[in-house]
Amino acid sequence: MGSSLGVAVAFSAGLFSFLSPCVLPLFPSYISFITGMSVGDLSADLSAHARRRVLLHAVAFVLGFSLVFVALGASFSAAGQLLFTYRDGIRRLGGVLIILFGLYIAGVLRIGFLGRTASLQIREKPAGYVGSFIVGVTFAVGWTPCVGPILGAILSLAGTAETVGRGVGLLVAYSAGLGLPFLLSALALGPFLKFFKRYRPFIPLVERGAGVLLVIVGVLVFTNYYLVLNSWANSITPEWLLKRL
Repeated sequence: MGSSLGVAVAFSAGLFSFLSPCVLPLFPSYISFITGMSVGDLSADLSAHARRRVLLHAVAFVLGFSLVFVALGASFSAAGQLLFTYRDGIRRLGGVLIILFGLYIAGVLRIGFLGRTASLQIREKPAGYVGSFIVGVTFAVGWTPCVGPILGAILSLAGTAETVGRGVGLLVAYSAGLGLPFLLSALALGPFLKFFKRYRPFIPLVERGAGVLLVIVGVLVFTNYYLVLNSWANSITPEWLLKRL
């Protein structure tokens, strides 16, 4: 996959995407839609069979949006490889884009088109787990404008990756950061709803934190210090973990 530092940044970006105001509040509705169960039923104590059903639907949904995000990562990384001669320029451009995305998320910069959402609506979910997979694909395509700044930053980072495999690895890590809390929350919707009520006032602070992180990453990429930190992160990462990254 990618380097240890890049994977950590991409995974954190996926987590920030899950905690964003355009994903987190809609999470119960998506779970209800793909499982065919009401939020009330999902919040109650579920039987082992019902929990397994919810988990499988959630896994199919996560695989659906992961496929789209990974395909985007492969495209951006492949484009970067084709323009290898201009790698330094691509790296600087990627750094600038990441900084701009970070400033936008932090609320410092306003870019009109980044604030638009274009959700694709499915009135009736296709039956079964394949249907949940298709809804996941639709989620990725329809809500990309909403999570666009964070996703765009990771795609910019993938465009500067040394290989297509590493670029794909970054989007796998991003999808894991977005998908893992989705799966965990799907299995415990009751505690999730309680958490959301307490967490909601802190959403702006989390967004600013995500913006600051991306600005720092953008500066490191632009100045090429990202590679230095990357090498350092690899040197302190256990070998067994590096083989899995």
